[in-house]
Amino acid sequence: MNAERHVKLFENGRSQAVRIPREFELPGNDAIMRKEGQRLIIEPAPVLSLAAYLATLQPIEEDFSIGQFERRAMTLQSPGPL
Repeated sequence: MNAERHVKLFENGRSQAVRIPREFELPGNDAIMRKEGQRLIIEPAPVLSLAAYLATLQPIEEDFSIGQFERRAMTLQSPGPL
């Protein structure tokens, strides 16, 4: 897609901003912006796989107790064969 559109720049607080026309709308809520020479390039941010996301989490301590959730899980266990 080599579409082109003239857009206006405006100030948003202390930043310069541009409204992205609907036909150029990016998926998701995040984007990556980089500058190459005089060009600004905006691309959708890559979505982390579940494994990559889990790798960003801090481990929980061994003595971590989820308290009410443990009690709830015990009450939801099957009472055995009917």
